[in-house]
Amino acid sequence: MARDAEATKERILAAATDEFSAHGFAGGRVERIAAKAQSNVRMIYAYYGGKSGLFDATLAAALRRMAENVPPRPEDLAGWAGDVFDHHQRFPEVLRLSMWAQLERPEATAEPSDIYRNKALAVATDAAQPLSAVDVLVFIYAIAQAWQLSPKGLTGLDEYENDGDGDAARRQAVVTAVERMLQAQS
Repeated sequence: MARDAEATKERILAAATDEFSAHGFAGGRVERIAAKAQSNVRMIYAYYGGKSGLFDATLAAALRRMAENVPPRPEDLAGWAGDVFDHHQRFPEVLRLSMWAQLERPEATAEPSDIYRNKALAVATDAAQPLSAVDVLVFIYAIAQAWQLSPKGLTGLDEYENDGDGDAARRQAVVTAVERMLQAQS
């Protein structure tokens, strides 16, 4: 049976995403990743150089997918914030990986600089003035991620919790907050 290196790498990254988002870098186990990927530890070391390289590759792949799935829309930054919120609802492992990286491997937390540069250029609009493009990106991400990062005791107090349409209402709150932030600048 012939080996398919790309398929093996994809299985390893998928298993690593699950493992590292659940347990972080320190708690993640290469042996569990290899078993789930139907591979072996030797292949992980061959492809990624070890646990650190695998974690960094896993984080970079997740952030690149997010950048591809949710590119900035300078003509509708508030709508884009809603899309970022939606992405984190569908793929919570991306935000979890990012948080683990900030805690345990801060040198690995940055999206590749070309992605940040492209995003900053995309949001560098007159609507953002006097905020810089970087300010706008930081604030939009903070607003879009706020519900996922807030304590459950706090988020359980909101009126959306029991109405059955909480995610839609929270998404609208994200969009409204960004609209108001940008309106205050003009």
